[in-house]
Amino acid sequence: MAARNETETEEKSILLTGASGMVGSALRPLLSDKGYRIMSLTRDRGKANDGAVFWDPDAGEIDPGKLERLFGVIHLAGENIASGKWTKAKKERIRESRVRGTGLLARTLAGLEEKPSVLVSASGVNYYGDCGEERVTEDQPAGEGFLAGVCREWEAATEPAEKGGVRVVRLRTGPVLSPKGGMLKKILPPFRAGAGGRIGNGRQYISWIAMDDLLGVIQFCLENEALRGPVNAVAPNPVTNAEFTRVLAKVLSRPALFPVPALGLRLLFGEMAGEMLLSGIRAVPRKVEEAGYTFQFPELEAALRHVLAR
Repeated sequence: MAARNETETEEKSILLTGASGMVGSALRPLLSDKGYRIMSLTRDRGKANDGAVFWDPDAGEIDPGKLERLFGVIHLAGENIASGKWTKAKKERIRESRVRGTGLLARTLAGLEEKPSVLVSASGVNYYGDCGEERVTEDQPAGEGFLAGVCREWEAATEPAEKGGVRVVRLRTGPVLSPKGGMLKKILPPFRAGAGGRIGNGRQYISWIAMDDLLGVIQFCLENEALRGPVNAVAPNPVTNAEFTRVLAKVLSRPALFPVPALGLRLLFGEMAGEMLLSGIRAVPRKVEEAGYTFQFPELEAALRHVLAR
C-alpha cells in the first residue's frame, strides 16, 4: 500500500529516533505541543510499550507492528562524531551507527502494509567535503573525506523507504547553536574566560544553524509534501571561523586574542581536526527557502544573543 496522506487522529503519531539527544530532546516537546503523539526506540525489550518500539540494529531486529499507521518518522540517531580522536574503532562506530540503523529502519518502513507519509532522516553538510569559499546548494555532488563518505552511505541507506513509496527528506545539518551541546558548548568555556580565538587561519566557513530554526526546518520538512531528497538545514548566512569568533566574543563582551594553531589541532585530534575544524563548508538552504520557510535567525549575532540569552 502507498504511503498515507490522511490526517486522522491515529495517524498523527511520529516515531522519533535519537529522542534523548540534544536535538531530539528539544524537538519532542515542540511536536507534542503541535498535537503529535511521539514514539521512540529502545534497545531494552522490557521498556517497549505503546510509546516505545524495541529495536536492535546490530542484530537487525525491530518490531514492525508498532510502526504501522505512523504519520511520519524523524530519524536522528547516531554516534557522536566529535567525542574524541578518530581511532579505527571510533570511525567504524560512527559509520555503523548511522548506516546500519538507517538501513534497518528504511527496509522495515518499505515493507509495512500502511507506510508513514514521510521519513525525515538526518545527514550532514559534511556530505560536501571541504568546499573552500564556494557556496553550495543541495545540487552539489558529494565531496572527499571520511565524513563525506559516511554521509553518502547514510543517505543511501534510506533508499528502500523511498522506493517503497515513502517521501524521504535527507536533512543535511550544519553545526547547531545551543549551549546544551555541540560545537558551541565546547568553545564557550575558553571564550567566556577571554581565552578564545580563531582556529587555524580562520578562513574556513561554518554553515551554522540556530536550534530554533533547526526544529522549525524539521517540522517544515515533516509537513511540506513538496520537500524531498537532500535539504540543507543551515542558516542562509554562513560565516568564516574568524567572523564566528569575532561575533561570539562581541556577544560575550570578551576579547578573542588567542588563535589555535592548525598544527597543534592536527597533533591533538588527527584526522578529525582536518575534517571538522580546519575545513570549510559554505552551504546555503536553497530548497527550504524556495519552499517558503522563513528563518527566525538568519544572522549569526542575533542567533547567538538568543541562544545565550545575551
